[in-house]
Amino acid sequence: MASDSKQLSLKKRHCMIVHAYYPIGEIRVEREARALIENGYEVDVICLQQTGEAAISMEDGVQVYRLPVARHKEKGIVVQFFEYMAFFFLAMFKVTSLHLKRRYNVVQAHNLPDFLIFSAIVPKLSGARLILDLHDLMPEFYSSRFKSGMNSLPSRLLCWQEKLACLFADHVFTVTELWRQTLIERGIPARKISVVMNVANDRIFQRSNVTPVAKNGHFNLIYHGQLSQRYGIDLAIRAVDLLRKEIPEICLTIHGRGEYLTDLRMLSETLGLGTSIQFSTQYVPTTDLPQLIGNAHAGIVPYRRDIFTDGILPTKMMEYAALGIPVIAARTTAITAYFDSEMVQFFTPEDVQDLANSILLLFKDRGQLAQYAKNIEKFNQRYNWKAVAAQYVEVVNRLNQN
Repeated sequence: MASDSKQLSLKKRHCMIVHAYYPIGEIRVEREARALIENGYEVDVICLQQTGEAAISMEDGVQVYRLPVARHKEKGIVVQFFEYMAFFFLAMFKVTSLHLKRRYNVVQAHNLPDFLIFSAIVPKLSGARLILDLHDLMPEFYSSRFKSGMNSLPSRLLCWQEKLACLFADHVFTVTELWRQTLIERGIPARKISVVMNVANDRIFQRSNVTPVAKNGHFNLIYHGQLSQRYGIDLAIRAVDLLRKEIPEICLTIHGRGEYLTDLRMLSETLGLGTSIQFSTQYVPTTDLPQLIGNAHAGIVPYRRDIFTDGILPTKMMEYAALGIPVIAARTTAITAYFDSEMVQFFTPEDVQDLANSILLLFKDRGQLAQYAKNIEKFNQRYNWKAVAAQYVEVVNRLNQN
C-alpha cells in the first residue's frame, strides 16, 4: 500500500478549467494540454458541454469533463454574467471532487472570466499550484465591446478583479509582451508573469501540408477566424467592392462564425459582390486548416484599432506566416511589435481606401508578393510552437517542484 501511495504521488497531474468547448473551442488549451502529455503529465480538462456531447470522454489522451452550461454570447451582458457564475460554481465542485481523488499538482484556469481561478481554491489550500492563463485582458475587452473608457466604473471593477485573480494565482500566462507589460503596470509582479504566444502549431501549419490547387485565374484573399465587428471584416468587403473593376478576378473567402456573420452577408449582398465574396461557415478541423487557407495569394488581417485590438497579436496572422502566405495587416501596436514592413504589407487601420491600395499593389507586383512570402519566414525562425511549448512546460515543471 505504501508503495502504491508513493507511485501515486510521483505522477504529474494537471487540470485545466476553461469556459469554452473542448477540443473545438480553444486551440490554445488543446495545444498546451498536448505539450504536457508529451512531457509525461496526466491532463484533465473541465469545460462546457455542447448538445449531444458526452459528459466525460477521452480526447487524444486528455480526460475531458463537460459541465451542462451552454454559451449565450448574443443574449447580453446580464445573461452572460449568470452563465459565468453557473460555470464557476459547477467547475468549483468538479475540480474539488476530482482533486480529492487525483491530487492535482497544478490547476490552470483560462479566462474569460478572470475570477474562474478562484474555483480552484480547495486544490490551492491543499497544496496545488495555480496558473491563470489570460487569453484576453478583460478590462480592455469590456471597454472595446461596450465603448466605455478605461476609467468607467465597470472597467475599474474589472481591473480590480483581474489584479485579485493574478495575485491569487501562483503564476500568470498572457499572450504578448505588450500585455505582460500592461499587467506589470497594474501592479502584478513581473517575476510571476510569462508570455505564451499563440503561435501556429508547426506540426500542422507547414507548407508541406498544403496541396497546390489551380487558382482558376482568381486573385484569392483569405480571412479566417471569429467574425466580430472589431475585427474589421466589413472593411475588407468594402475594399473588395472598390477593387472589383480593377481586379475582376478578386475573391475574398471569409471562413468562420460569429455574431457578425449576418451583417457581413447583408453587406455583401447590398454591394452586389456575388462570387467575389465567399462565406465558409462549416466546421473545419485544425488539421485541415492549412489546405483551406494555404492556396490564397494573401491573408487579410483588417482589425479595427481600439484599446483591445491594439494589443492583439492575431493567431490567424501567425498561421499565415507559418504557411508562407503574404499578409496585408492593419498597423496596430501589437502587430508592429512582432512584424516589420519587410514581412508584411501594412495599411492604416479602418482606412478602406488604404486597404484597397495595399491589395492592388500586391496584385500588380507579384515580385513584392513573393518577397513578403519569403521575408515572413523571419518570424517563424524566432517564434515557433516548439520553442514556446518548451517554455510553457518549463514553467509548469518549476511549479511542480516548488
